[in-house]
Amino acid sequence: MTDISGELRYPYIFYGENTRQAPLVPDLRGEPYLLDLSPESSLFDGIDPRDQRRYQYIIDEQMSGRCTWGLASYMEDRRKLLSSCPQMQREERFFHLGLDIIVPAGTGLHAPLDSVVEFQGYEEGEGNYGAFVLLRHSSVHFRTFYSLYGHLALASLPSRNREFRAGEIFAMVGDFDENGNWFHHTHLQVLTEKGLEEGFLSRGYCSAKDLPVIEAFCPSPLMLFIL
Repeated sequence: MTDISGELRYPYIFYGENTRQAPLVPDLRGEPYLLDLSPESSLFDGIDPRDQRRYQYIIDEQMSGRCTWGLASYMEDRRKLLSSCPQMQREERFFHLGLDIIVPAGTGLHAPLDSVVEFQGYEEGEGNYGAFVLLRHSSVHFRTFYSLYGHLALASLPSRNREFRAGEIFAMVGDFDENGNWFHHTHLQVLTEKGLEEGFLSRGYCSAKDLPVIEAFCPSPLMLFIL
């Protein structure tokens, strides 16, 4: 889809002829493990929502011999997982704005498009992003947008303003002590320019009242994640 200026915007850029896209994690094989973090999930039975090492054990056990990678959904209601997060409860921000890509700690992440590092840093605190990177995607062929990657390895963070070609490694998935104490994965979130201006860089979840307009800020990242 184009706006009045004639620029393609995400995700419609992938229907054009001028967008070179690469897999975020190359060589993923087989069916993905689908992790259910909704309020109805049996994963929470008898387990503290912040006991992420226990969750990692269960995920590894369920994936063993079946799957080598996994996903957890965009727009999933995660109120039970966030029950120990006072700010989320207070603001009723339960709907997940990213796609969680479940791969082992140390897995390299490859730029999905030609990119420039807009921001990188470390968000301290239990349940936060830990090490993260925000890539800017700009072209004469489409409107600028951004992709956010959370729960990374601190030592792997690239310098700000560094350029990457599509397919080049820009960071790695982090372990518990540097990824905000989460099971091993990266949180992939797409932000429009408006989304960045409105502060969604630090908001991985939205409230029910945001849902009717959220596409203008954080559209689905599914088109950015290819195999």
